[in-house]
Amino acid sequence: MIIWEIVAGILGGIIGGMGMGGGTLTIPILTIFLSYAQLSAQGINLIAFLPMSLIALIIHIKNHLVAFKQTWLLALVGCIFSLGGAMLANHISNSVLKKLFAVFLIGLAVWQIVELIKSKKKKSEEENESERIGDTRG
Repeated sequence: MIIWEIVAGILGGIIGGMGMGGGTLTIPILTIFLSYAQLSAQGINLIAFLPMSLIALIIHIKNHLVAFKQTWLLALVGCIFSLGGAMLANHISNSVLKKLFAVFLIGLAVWQIVELIKSKKKKSEEENESERIGDTRG
């Protein structure tokens, strides 16, 4: 089943490199197709995330896409709460952790769909407005 581990690495690397969180694909591949326990899959994802994020960070810094002033506070708060999250995950059963992750992914998908609909609606309204303005000038 090494093919699924390679697929998880490829997809996780691509998505993670774009800054969107490769674990949203890596963890389901590891748990669904390779039957890893949820907590193990999350741990594997975190270890794999370190080199992938370092490479992505270097590229984003070279492209001047990192706002260092805003980053420090976010990193500090994220580190503090990741410690709490890791401790909490160790006290939750595998089945509950799987369900929580599924709810998270569903919530993320719903949010992305809503944002896409809002974006398309706004674009459509802007196009209609620009057509209306063009009609009054012509």
